[in-house]
Amino acid sequence: MIPLFKVPMSDEAPAAVAEVVGSGQIGQGAKVAEFEEALAARIGNPRVATVNSATAGLQLALRLVAGDDDGQGEVLSTPLTMEATNWAILANRLRIKWVDVDPATLNVDLDDLARKITPRTRAIMVVHFAGYPVDLDRLAAILDDAEAAFGSRITVIEDCAHAWGATYRGAPIGTHGNISVFSFQAIKHLTTGDGGALALPTDELHERARLLRWFGIDRSADRLRNPPDVPEWGYKFHMTDINASIGLANLTKADEVVARHRDNAAFYDRELAGVPGLELTERAGDRQASFWIYPMKVDDRDGFLKRMDAAGIMASNVHERNDLHTCVREYAALLPGLERVAKRVVCVPVGWWVTDEQRRHIVDTIKEGW
Repeated sequence: MIPLFKVPMSDEAPAAVAEVVGSGQIGQGAKVAEFEEALAARIGNPRVATVNSATAGLQLALRLVAGDDDGQGEVLSTPLTMEATNWAILANRLRIKWVDVDPATLNVDLDDLARKITPRTRAIMVVHFAGYPVDLDRLAAILDDAEAAFGSRITVIEDCAHAWGATYRGAPIGTHGNISVFSFQAIKHLTTGDGGALALPTDELHERARLLRWFGIDRSADRLRNPPDVPEWGYKFHMTDINASIGLANLTKADEVVARHRDNAAFYDRELAGVPGLELTERAGDRQASFWIYPMKVDDRDGFLKRMDAAGIMASNVHERNDLHTCVREYAALLPGLERVAKRVVCVPVGWWVTDEQRRHIVDTIKEGW
């Protein structure tokens, strides 16, 4: 069976972990600092704060911009994502306001987003689905209009869980003036076993994130002789040196991992274009996707999945729409774009482990179905 996901682990990672374990310093220490410096250099943003998961990162990001809300503030967000994106909103006592999905990209529909901004909007959450960047210039223009209308600028949080290595107009995701949250969960392009990182647009937000990820306590202070005050309470969201050592070992091969995902995706783009009953997602020249997954839209998903399974190929829609869960029923909205694609989306293996022979087998199996 050709797997849909696989852990990209460097051969150097076990020794790196053993070194940390043997050192006696396994919490947040020198390795975390080293990893953050390496991430900052790779992203092109010096303001990086690691955390123990991207979910914690999203929750922390919302805390930074929305605070402890009164329960009436809204966050505009997509329902086509991992539930972690939207449960972070609920964890901050904020209300979800669903934005429709653009069937061409599977990202948020920016026309619908523009219509739904109100004075109650505290933040906007966008997901670069499958690692394909949202049109960030268009989004910035929408924010300009909203600022002119309502008097303050709304913060955008980019959920970059799929998007390590993606670029928009030549610049890496994480450098476009928004709060960006990356995932280093087990099966991502870059893994720390589990973990995440925030890339922040200002020094002030960076410093708050560094404090709030560990109870709001300044770790650089002398807590024995001069205990620091805690002006703002925080969480236990920090990364450990164990996870950071895994990340440092894997960072050296992350570009190679992303490159193979892109090469396999380009092969599928060429071979599957125009296949009846199948529609590929958008490819814009100003965006370089990371292709954590390879989504497409098919007319008969159940039949497609059965054919893939019979041929030894794992396939899945990966993420279920979030808006149908009981816990968010009160936020129900009409989402015609999502309705058109939710039951058609399916992903096939595209990762670094897929060989030339396997990707040919995948394409031939798909074509034989029509």
